[in-house]
Amino acid sequence: MIPQEMSAAVTRGLVEAFGVAEFEDIHKVSSGTNSNLAYRIVVRGAPFLLRINTRKGDPARQYVCMKAAAEAGLAPHVWYTNPEDRICITDFVETAPLPVTEALVRLPALLRTLHALPPFDRAPYNTTCTFLMNKGPALDGFLGAFQQANILPKAESGEWFARYAQVAAVYPYDDAEMVSSHNDLFKPDNILFDGRRIWLVDWEAAFLNDRYADLAVVANQLVTNDEEETAYLQEYFGAAPDRYQLARFHLMQQMAHLFYAMAYLHLGAVGKPIDWSGTVPDFKDYQRRIWAGEVDLTDQDVKIIYGRIHLQRLLKNVRQARYDEALRIVSESRKMPCGASGP
Repeated sequence: MIPQEMSAAVTRGLVEAFGVAEFEDIHKVSSGTNSNLAYRIVVRGAPFLLRINTRKGDPARQYVCMKAAAEAGLAPHVWYTNPEDRICITDFVETAPLPVTEALVRLPALLRTLHALPPFDRAPYNTTCTFLMNKGPALDGFLGAFQQANILPKAESGEWFARYAQVAAVYPYDDAEMVSSHNDLFKPDNILFDGRRIWLVDWEAAFLNDRYADLAVVANQLVTNDEEETAYLQEYFGAAPDRYQLARFHLMQQMAHLFYAMAYLHLGAVGKPIDWSGTVPDFKDYQRRIWAGEVDLTDQDVKIIYGRIHLQRLLKNVRQARYDEALRIVSESRKMPCGASGP
């Protein structure tokens, strides 16, 4: 089951972590062609997770972030890592359903603890919505390819780029709000509940990022109204959010919609045009299905649906008064002297 070329490296890990050269049982738990290899192994009667990193890039930063999170009680205990062999062994989490009502309270508190960790390193790449604020050749190339592919209908394409320009011009992407971030919580696969505690797993995308990125993508799955939003942010900040925090959070949510609409429509449209004639599910309802594990985002047709629900949500939100107010509040705060408070 383990690739033959990795067997010696796995044996080294077992010996160093547990003093044994073999496991008692193994079961593959990873799926999908682009996934790293992951196995549930049993050693001395206890289950552990063995991960073999098969993707390009140095996993050293990932392991450092994962260890820091584990020491803070946010990630499963780490028994072994070897960046050269691209292997890590951690506790295995036997999962139970995490009710949305409980997640709304516990996840912002978990993010608060994560974001208070000593700063992670910056990453050589960015697979989060803040990629859209990383000015440079990589962003220019991706935006150019997206536009040239003519994926969106003309009207929606024009509005997508106009709204992107609005948010990117106003949002203060700087060091003031940079914190240690997970960066891959837009789907619940990496949020595990064992019936007692919540664990964050898969730290491959972890790096120093804007705090509102993690906050926005988790909230997009859970928050359904203004009251829940206020409670969610109050749990994170430890006090009722002020107008600036609410405004900045709202704009980051729109940046997330912009990013996931672009990314998933681009991924889903490979090899075939998108049929725009059909309706798409309601955003909140679909997010509930994703949270319940009923949606497979590796499926090409599902990627298109996922991209379309983000586009639909974006277009609805940017036509509301709150969006214009958020742009105004954040824009005016950037013009104020250091230390001044917003309106």
